[in-house]
Amino acid sequence: MLWQRVKDVLSRKLSSSDMNLWVEPLQCSLAEEGSLALVGPDPYFCSWVKNNYFPHIGEALRELGQEGLSLRISVAEGREAHCLLPAPEKKQEQLRLPSMPMARSSVRTLHPRYTFAEFMVGDSNALAYSACEAIANGDSSLSPCLFIEAGTGLGKSHLTHAVAHHITGHSPGTRLHYVTSQQLTAEMVRNLKNNTMEQFKDKYHHQCDVLLMEDVQSLSGKTKTQSELAEALDVLMECGKRVIFTGSVPPRSIPDLDAGIRSRLSSGLITTINPPDRRTRALIIERKARNNKLQLSDEIVEFLADRLQGDIRRVESAIVGLRAKSSLLKARPSLDMVKEIIAGIVGHRNELSAIMVRDFIAEQYNVSVDELQSKSRKKSVAFPRQVSMYLARKLTEEALAEIGRAFNRDHSTVVHSIRVITEAVARNGSIRGQVEHLATRLRNQS
Repeated sequence: MLWQRVKDVLSRKLSSSDMNLWVEPLQCSLAEEGSLALVGPDPYFCSWVKNNYFPHIGEALRELGQEGLSLRISVAEGREAHCLLPAPEKKQEQLRLPSMPMARSSVRTLHPRYTFAEFMVGDSNALAYSACEAIANGDSSLSPCLFIEAGTGLGKSHLTHAVAHHITGHSPGTRLHYVTSQQLTAEMVRNLKNNTMEQFKDKYHHQCDVLLMEDVQSLSGKTKTQSELAEALDVLMECGKRVIFTGSVPPRSIPDLDAGIRSRLSSGLITTINPPDRRTRALIIERKARNNKLQLSDEIVEFLADRLQGDIRRVESAIVGLRAKSSLLKARPSLDMVKEIIAGIVGHRNELSAIMVRDFIAEQYNVSVDELQSKSRKKSVAFPRQVSMYLARKLTEEALAEIGRAFNRDHSTVVHSIRVITEAVARNGSIRGQVEHLATRLRNQS
C-alpha cells in the first residue's frame, strides 16, 4: 500500500518519537490516481501535521516516484480527540510533546462575534478589512506588517479579534501573542523585577509567529518599552513574521516616540478606518438588530442611521436599549420608542443650522464640504449646493447672509439657488421626491 511505503521512507528520516506521535496516528482514507487523503484525530493534530510534516511526506512521495500526487488532511468523522499523553498523577512541570514549540500563544479574551463574517465592509474600512484578511490567511503578496489607525468604536478591535479568531481556528499550532501596549509594558516591568528578561526576549523574539498589539499610542514616553519592542520587531520582521498594530493616531503623530520605533511602525502598510457612511451604518444596524432578534422597520433603521454617526458602540447601546424597552412594554419597536432611547445616548439635537444642512447634503450626494464651498459650477457640485441652500432656508431660522456664509457665498447667490430649486420641484417629480425625502430626514434629526 502506498501509505505504508511512505511511512517506511519517513521512518528513515524522522525520529522514532516524531513517527509515533505525528505519523503513526494518521490513516490513509483515499489513495487514488492524483490524490492522497489522510485523516487525523483532531483539528490541532491535523494543523500541526500539515504545517510541519507535509514537506517530509511530499519528499517521500517524490522518492517513490509519486511526485504529482496532491496531499490533503482532514479530521476523522465521529472521532474524539486522542489524549496523546497520560494525565500526571501529581502536580509536576508541564510536559511538552516532541517537536512542539516551547511557548504557547498568549491571546486576550476574544469577543465571540468579532469575526470577519460579522464585520460590515464599506468604503470607509475596505482596505483595512482586506489587509487583515490577507495577513490572517498568511498571504505573502501584501506586507506582513500592518498599522490600523482609527478612532474609538470604528472597528479596529473587531478586525484584530477577527484575525486572532481565524488564526487560532485554522492554524492552532501558530504562536500568536495578542496584547495591548499597556499589557506589554506591564509584562516587561514584571520580568525586569524578577530578573527574567531573557524569558521576555525569547517569547517575543523566537516564540512568536504573529504579534497583534493594540493602542500603540500608549507607548508615548515609555522609552524602555519602545526599546524592547524595537528589538523584537527587528527579529520578527527579518524572519517575515506577521505583525498588526492599531492606534488612534498614525505613527507620525504619536508624541514622545523614538525615531527608530516610529520608523518600524511605519515600515509596512498603514491604513485608516474612517467613520462609516450612511449605507454602511444602516447595514450595521440591521445586522446588530438581527443578532439581538429584533425586527426594525425601514423607517427606524433610517432614523438610527441618521442619528448614530461615528462610534459604532452607540449603535450597540441603542439596539440593546431598544430590545429591553420593547420586551418590557411587550410591544414592537416604534419611532417614538427609538427617539426616547436615542435621546439618552446622544442627547437632544440642537436646532438645525445651515452648516448642519450643508454637511448632511454633502454626505448624501457624496461631495465634500470643500467642493460645496468652492467656485465649481459642475452640475454634480452646483445642484447639491443649491439643494442645501434651499433646505437651509426652509428648515432653519437663519438669515440669507448667514446661509451664504456657510457656502462662502453672498445672500444673492442664496436667493438664486432657492428660486432654481423651487422651480425644479414644481416641474420635476423626481427632484420633488428627492427634496421632500431629504427634508423629512433632516426634520427627524432635530
